[in-house]
Amino acid sequence: MAKNILLIGGSHGIGFELAQKLMNEHTVYIASRTNENLGNLDVNHITYDAESDSLDLDALPDSIDGFVYCPGTINLKPFKMLSTETFRQDMELNFLSMVKTVHAVMDRLKSAEQASLVFFSTVAVKVGMPFHTSVAASKGAIEGFAKALAAEYAPKMRVNVIAPSLTDTPLAKRLLSNDRKKEMMDARHPLKRIGTQEDIASVAAFLLSEQSSWITGQVLGVDGGMSTLNVN
Repeated sequence: MAKNILLIGGSHGIGFELAQKLMNEHTVYIASRTNENLGNLDVNHITYDAESDSLDLDALPDSIDGFVYCPGTINLKPFKMLSTETFRQDMELNFLSMVKTVHAVMDRLKSAEQASLVFFSTVAVKVGMPFHTSVAASKGAIEGFAKALAAEYAPKMRVNVIAPSLTDTPLAKRLLSNDRKKEMMDARHPLKRIGTQEDIASVAAFLLSEQSSWITGQVLGVDGGMSTLNVN
């Protein structure tokens, strides 16, 4: 059955990959700052700026069956080099902007037969990692929020979180800027490679589908075994 799917931030990276997976079977709305890369996709573009939380609600359908929030940050620095303002900015983009957007479309989500919401965290919430204090704090807030929201709106809505390890996306390009860095990152994972956009988008598409209709309130580690295995 065709659904109305809203992707916040789908003009590149995982959101763009997900849009390509969904657009042939569903009506996809992408809310992003620009429509870069979207020219060849059969999707509806809505201008959205995460910093100002401006979303044109009039461009959306009355009912939204699937919601995915993609924007995020990767601020990997020693704690002593992170200002309180950096923590605030990361929390604003990763968490508070997401909450504001969910608020804005809540009536449309409630109009669906059973809406599915998908958020993104990080493996660093479950596994303490150096230099991840800011991103882990803001993404940890997402995990707690998602579980509480899932409990509050069950069975009308399903809410799940994907917690990836390092994935080859534009956001991570600084960490993968040469072959040596990539080899080192590959070696850290039990499956000996970093994630791809396809890896993460495939799980998001599954969580939006009826195949996951008995899954809610979960944090799925899509991380090459990083969060649970020690094979080194």
